[in-house]
Amino acid sequence: MPKHRKLNKHNKQDSKTQNNKSSNTKSLTNNNESKLSSELAAEQLSNKKYHEKRRIYFGFGAILGLAIALIMGHIATNSDTDFNFPDIDSFSTLDFLESWTPNLAKIIPKSLLEDEMFGFSSKNRKKNKVDLSEDFVIGKYLKKMDNSITAKYPVIMVPGVITTALESWYISDNEEEQKTSACNSESYYRKRLWGSIFMLKTMIFDKKCWLKALKLDESTGLDPQGFKLRAVGGFEATDFFIPGYWIWNKILNNLGVLGYDSNNMLTAAYDWRLAYLDLEVRDKYFSKLKAQIEIWYKTHNEEKVVIFGHSMGVQIIYYFLKWVESEGPLYGNGGENWCNTYIDSIVDISGSALGAPKAVPALISGEMKDTVQLNEAALYGLEAFLNKKERVDLLRHWFGIPAMLPKGGSLIWGNKTHAWDDPGCSTANLSDSFPYRNYGNCSYGDFIRFSDTNETYGVDASFDFINRDAPEWYVNRTNYQYSYGVADSPEKLEENNHDHKYWSNPLEFQLPKAPDMKIYCFYGVGNPTERSYVYKHSNLTTDPPFVVDYEFGGQGGSRSVFLTDGDGTLPLLTHTMCHKWAEGVSAYNPAGVQVKIVELKHEPKKYDMRGGAKSAEHVDILGSAELNEYLLKIASGKGEEIEGRILTDLNIWVKEMNWPF
Repeated sequence: MPKHRKLNKHNKQDSKTQNNKSSNTKSLTNNNESKLSSELAAEQLSNKKYHEKRRIYFGFGAILGLAIALIMGHIATNSDTDFNFPDIDSFSTLDFLESWTPNLAKIIPKSLLEDEMFGFSSKNRKKNKVDLSEDFVIGKYLKKMDNSITAKYPVIMVPGVITTALESWYISDNEEEQKTSACNSESYYRKRLWGSIFMLKTMIFDKKCWLKALKLDESTGLDPQGFKLRAVGGFEATDFFIPGYWIWNKILNNLGVLGYDSNNMLTAAYDWRLAYLDLEVRDKYFSKLKAQIEIWYKTHNEEKVVIFGHSMGVQIIYYFLKWVESEGPLYGNGGENWCNTYIDSIVDISGSALGAPKAVPALISGEMKDTVQLNEAALYGLEAFLNKKERVDLLRHWFGIPAMLPKGGSLIWGNKTHAWDDPGCSTANLSDSFPYRNYGNCSYGDFIRFSDTNETYGVDASFDFINRDAPEWYVNRTNYQYSYGVADSPEKLEENNHDHKYWSNPLEFQLPKAPDMKIYCFYGVGNPTERSYVYKHSNLTTDPPFVVDYEFGGQGGSRSVFLTDGDGTLPLLTHTMCHKWAEGVSAYNPAGVQVKIVELKHEPKKYDMRGGAKSAEHVDILGSAELNEYLLKIASGKGEEIEGRILTDLNIWVKEMNWPF
């Protein structure tokens, strides 16, 4: 592996023009925002009813205040509650707030903080430029500039892990069961046990029951006895996670401006806890998706569909592409021409195709800090009310989570001496502020290292720590459902096309033979992202036997987690296959499916809680003005207007990787 380059060389952008399809993507967000006419701005602002907004915020505040009061009352009256108030001395510094409260910036709607804390009333906003992150703005702008931009292709949206709400549908008709069960099925019927304020309430006041409901059965991987959770249907499944925290809402609103509604647009929500094949076994998820696409093709003048996927949803889409072609009782039996006939475009938004390194510490020791795409409300609940053993146990009962483990081993993630995204080993980097100084090298390839023994392990070896203490049922189910390696020949790729175990790993299967299909890859860069970890063996007799050494290097453990370039959740290397496919016809892309890549630089607005119109953070990118513009163009049949843009060295690394064939 050659000597590698330091990431984030954005200051040397001009030298990379030959590697870019275009360094100046034609986008409204890359031009002067003043292009939005005063007429449009006035229209947007006049349509806001301030008293109605205030009413919403009052209701939200009332709910939040009631929840806090209930929690405090419960704590005060229950001596067995595992909750410790901060030491009285800590109130003088307010340090307790960091661990005792969630990051409100991720929960409270942006406009609430602006109006109430900074005095940015609707009246004041009229004096400023239009905020491109506001609802409907991008759709209105594009329609104003080009009336031909309208709904063309039916659109399917596949959300990421964790972000789909789950609700209970179980009702017991067994009187004895109702008497002996700790959970009252009727009280939870059609209640959201994931993705709601009710979820947080249940985690606090009925934790044992909540855990039983959320865990899948160890032997079958499906519903446990006495519980039945299902993904919420419709757009409500993913537009907001909890009130005020949007997920797909911005995209839905802008698509609506183009004329989209429930007749030509849907959210293909799924139970993200399930292993991918079990989505078909239990819910017939892929069969329903296939049928919906075929129906729309017939009822929309044989227009193909466009599929938007985010994070884990991208894995689900690629899995579907192989499932629908393959023959078998649990497969789609569509034949190799199906994708070319029915799918116009696949849109990969912050896709986790090659996994997320932070999924490893989550499954090893229950580390939840920014792990596997949790928003702050869910994160706070899991960390505040579940100990590490409970968190590890819960995650291992969610058989979709292992799909997020990093794939490709040393080819993608490096070895003990070199990794593609290494920061370098200059004298400056080996100063006291540099975390690697105690290890004699500077490679992210040392994925897991122990501060107390100096042991180091690569990505592949780190899986041993997961399986070492994992129960047999977890290991068996994971090995049956997933593979994390690299196919060693074109023949092996073709063979894997017919085995579901490999369909979540694009290093081990081929894209469909669909020369007319297009793939768009949009992902964020320039946001520090977890890459490798310092662990220590636990002195405790309880699980887990090893934990992240948050005391390593002083400074509050700031040197225990090493960061690289990415979107805050997924490192750059996760997107390797987009660049490999973009090279043209190959064993991985036998039909030469056209692939267009746009890297979005993370430029969050300072006082915007979700980063604003130029955020490229893993989840907040769904509100990016630039991304929304591209999605609308693709849906309206104008995707050819999008120009590729590469800001990093990832395309160079892909060319230099030691591919097996």
